[in-house]
Amino acid sequence: MSLVEQTIARLKKQQAKSGARPLTDRSPHSGAPAPVAELDDTASLARQIPVDNAALRARGYFPEQDRDHQFADQYRRIKRPLVEKALAGSATVGEPRVVMVTSALPGDGKTFTSINLALSMALERDISVLLVDADAAKRHITELFGLAEQPGLLDLLVDESLEPEAAIVPTSTRGFSILPAGKRVAGPAELLSSNRMRKVMSALCTRNPRRILLLDCPPLLVTNEGQVLLKIAGQIVLVVRAGVTPRHAVQAAINLFDLQQAGGVVLNQVHGGSSEDYYVYGAYGSDSAHL
Repeated sequence: MSLVEQTIARLKKQQAKSGARPLTDRSPHSGAPAPVAELDDTASLARQIPVDNAALRARGYFPEQDRDHQFADQYRRIKRPLVEKALAGSATVGEPRVVMVTSALPGDGKTFTSINLALSMALERDISVLLVDADAAKRHITELFGLAEQPGLLDLLVDESLEPEAAIVPTSTRGFSILPAGKRVAGPAELLSSNRMRKVMSALCTRNPRRILLLDCPPLLVTNEGQVLLKIAGQIVLVVRAGVTPRHAVQAAINLFDLQQAGGVVLNQVHGGSSEDYYVYGAYGSDSAHL
């Protein structure tokens, strides 16, 4: 049994003990929508930016179009336990509505996973998702959505007079908004580990009790920033590139956080050698993949 399989097995045992159940799947076109006041992340909807699926696909952040259905189903399986735990509010380590997406090493696909997981979560009718660019060095989310000139997370940490809600950028996709990285500053690790960071995350959660914060974070083994963010997350999604990320790197990353924070292991670019190749393999699906 591979290291990832062992981790997946432990996560399943924890789920069984807690009695967690998957949410009922909802089509975005069925059922009554939640009250707008509970889902809007800002009243300034005039600032909406478009989510261009074609552009994201062209830049490699969506799969080929003929695999959209299969791909969407995989992300449904990944998001269910995360949303269930976030809404249950039962966590002994961290805030369960703060979900950290990270990896052991660069190039494993964490930003790819963050974007698609956020968009999948946004399909739920009773929550909103705030995608936070917490990767101060790479800031892929900020660049992809054209928000390099917008104030963001780092600005909020430097200037304590700024209101966190004011930096949120709503999008044309219902229930999905973005908090950019903000202006580059010296010493981002110290800012991210500060009490002000905890206050900002708490304020964003308190303002909207149906909001999930999805943080796109730096790799754990190559930056200090990634490790300090472990202290504020209630759930951690570890992205592993199948057949590429070394076993020892996966183990070292897992050892950095409490397994009570474990939200799942996502195997990126799993290939089955047939027409059923997978871009992402969810930790809550089949156990047949190997590193």
